Amino acid sequence: MADPKGFLTTPRRPLPRRPVAQRVADWNEVYTGQDLLPVVSSQAGRCMDCGIPFCHSACPLGNLIPEWNDLTARSDWQSASERLHATNNFPEFTGRLCPAPCETACVLEINADPVTIKDVELAVVDRAWAAGTLPARPPEWLSGRTVAVIGSGPAGLAAAQQLTRVGHTVAVYEQADRVGGLLRYGIPEFKMEKRHLDRRVGQMEAEGTRFRTGVRVGVDLDAGELLRRSDAVVVAVGATEPRELAVPGRELAGIHQAMEYLPMANRVRQGDLAAPPVTAEGKDVVIVGGGDTGADCLGTALRQHAASVVQLDINPQPGEGRAESEPWPVYPRVYRVSPAHEEARELALLRDPGGGRPDPSGADLPPPGAVGDVRMFSASTLRFEGDAEGRVRALHLAEAEPGSRSPRPGTERVIPVQLVLLALGFRGPERDSGLVEQLGLHFDVRGNLRRNADFAAGADGVFVAGDAGRGQSLVVWAIAEGRSVAAAVDCYLTGGTALPAPVGPTDRPLVA
Repeated sequence: MADPKGFLTTPRRPLPRRPVAQRVADWNEVYTGQDLLPVVSSQAGRCMDCGIPFCHSACPLGNLIPEWNDLTARSDWQSASERLHATNNFPEFTGRLCPAPCETACVLEINADPVTIKDVELAVVDRAWAAGTLPARPPEWLSGRTVAVIGSGPAGLAAAQQLTRVGHTVAVYEQADRVGGLLRYGIPEFKMEKRHLDRRVGQMEAEGTRFRTGVRVGVDLDAGELLRRSDAVVVAVGATEPRELAVPGRELAGIHQAMEYLPMANRVRQGDLAAPPVTAEGKDVVIVGGGDTGADCLGTALRQHAASVVQLDINPQPGEGRAESEPWPVYPRVYRVSPAHEEARELALLRDPGGGRPDPSGADLPPPGAVGDVRMFSASTLRFEGDAEGRVRALHLAEAEPGSRSPRPGTERVIPVQLVLLALGFRGPERDSGLVEQLGLHFDVRGNLRRNADFAAGADGVFVAGDAGRGQSLVVWAIAEGRSVAAAVDCYLTGGTALPAPVGPTDRPLVA
């Protein structure tokens, strides 16, 4: 390790965020930027280079974390970048979007503050791009084999880059008008500016990967025909079928799925729209769902100047520390404050310094999770109420019973609302695209595409990777599956492979 006493002498110092008032006034990323490289180097020096690095087991990619921490602490940024990219095609994505299960598995987490692994990762890759040390890596020779990748999310992009670099001719098909999948239109700009995605796609094009946008395989292009003219097909279409909320009044106008709402805001940022067709501006907003997508909706609504925002989470409020049932190194369910929740809390406290009520109208609301927190835990949605024009005007909720989640009698409340956003997660891939039938694919009991131990599925030469096969998951799992399916495809085409395969299709996260 670079500093044997680093973990004793240097306190944890995460990268600072821009002031709330500044960042809610624009759509730029919430962090100040990677201009604190000496700070990052000293933070990397806190790594103890453990004999058994549990951060490895918590990372689906098997990132060589102690190695690039040591190199960063010594300011050997080029070598650190090489070790980082040895296991991760897109660290600028994971460094911004991954919840960092590696940090909760850090040995320091047992009784102290863990290493800021995610910040180090992001600083290393951003510096590499700025220094121009990430050139395209086209193959030295071509295999003569062709591979079609359906879907350009993180799994599809990782698979495509790996297969291109070993000499196969790869074409990526994307139904949207731009490459990136949910990275492009699902992730808000303030979490990841799309220039990072464009830059990586440009690198892949320079390496030889071809992109075909605006093509819905199974509808615009017969998937069977695509398979016949390709040596292999990788299905990486993600899990985009949203979960529904089956309560009375769901049909009212003003109730939208999160993935109807977020892409519109992103399209405004891309210059496609002057204003979003669905906006939170001036409205009382309720977000149903307590996960990351709900937080994305929250940050977006705040930047659209919503009158008020309330986020409902059916789960009880987590504690500040680990529960006994979630010992180290398990990723624990604890009370966390995302940048969007920080923004909402500060704005609410500015609105009402005495209590930070999330709703200025004075409606009879259950108490938020903490002072100024717009989240309401143990909140079960009962029904929606509409006005004479058929638009939603109120949401009825009740306190959810722990465990059963059933509404507790006598706890019903009403929230005034003009915009409801459903952020309840996803059930699996779309079922009516034609793709499944044309490639001979089948769904498993969880609603995902069935595949075997080699990621193979359906007709010969077809492989399934990412959320389409494992279900809704993290960006780091998608990249890991993309790398693994590339190894499986390369082996299928050539009889062997030197590509790494960090995970298998039956792997389950080592974190909750």
